[in-house]
Amino acid sequence: MPDEEFLAQYDPGAYPPFAVTVDVVALTLRDGALSVLLVRRGEAPFAGAWALPGGFVQAGAETLDEAAARELAEETGLDEERGLGRVHLEQLGTYGDPGRDPRMAVVSVAYLAFAPDLPEALAGSDAADARWTPVADVPGLALAFDHAHILADGLERARSKIEYTPLATAFLRKEFTVSELRAVYEAVWGAELHAGNFHRKVLSVPGLVESTGATAEHSSTRGGPRARLYRAGDARLLHPALLRPDREDGVR
Repeated sequence: MPDEEFLAQYDPGAYPPFAVTVDVVALTLRDGALSVLLVRRGEAPFAGAWALPGGFVQAGAETLDEAAARELAEETGLDEERGLGRVHLEQLGTYGDPGRDPRMAVVSVAYLAFAPDLPEALAGSDAADARWTPVADVPGLALAFDHAHILADGLERARSKIEYTPLATAFLRKEFTVSELRAVYEAVWGAELHAGNFHRKVLSVPGLVESTGATAEHSSTRGGPRARLYRAGDARLLHPALLRPDREDGVR
């Protein structure tokens, strides 16, 4: 049957309706702590509960990636002119368990986002409040929908990806010290790392960082030499990987 004839008699109403949303696990470092962007829902369902930023995809008007970027921009005030392009944004997973949304069948495509120095949160039009919350404080909150599950998956993705990719550098400014990079790993992994061992391993991984030839304005220790500045290298995968301390032969 030709497509034109098939589409002319096709009845989408013969199938159960469902909606598509995007939810964003947005991570950054604030005061040295790994923090996630949460919004307080201003409307039912789950009015008053904290949730990940997200919303319905504008069908026929935007892609999933565009919807995720739009939702993130609404809660941070970022746009392409004010730094949205520096945010690392990737698909995390798809969530469609029956009953995850009491309104109807809703499939959510979740995204993971992170960047340095993200601004104070701004509550969007359908939110009562928004804030950056230390990840360590989230277990005390009852998140709406299945967002606790989505957040857990996002944290595990972030912790895993900085083992095998240079994405830890996405949490930092363009130029950084090894100590600042170590602080990212410690915050994301939730573990203290030996400074000397970390420095040695970072510089032994081809393409993870490259020297700028410059030094930081201030020394990290009183009277000590100023630390060297580095930028992200050209590696896409790290070999050898920087494994977590709880893994065999991990960074300690």
